[in-house]
Amino acid sequence: MKDLLIKLSVKWALLKDESGQDLIEYALVVALIAFAAIVGMNSLATDINDAFEKIGSTLSSATQ
Repeated sequence: MKDLLIKLSVKWALLKDESGQDLIEYALVVALIAFAAIVGMNSLATDINDAFEKIGSTLSSATQ
């Protein structure tokens, strides 16, 4: 009976332990920021590519 109570108290203590919760929350925030950065960089890369195409076509038409 004493062993059972000890096992239950250890399990209860492990269930109440929240020390790793902060690490998981920070990891989720970092993952969200990384996802937003990837989406933003994709849009930015498209805009930069369009700008260079316009510059290239302007320069080629000006030199002809």
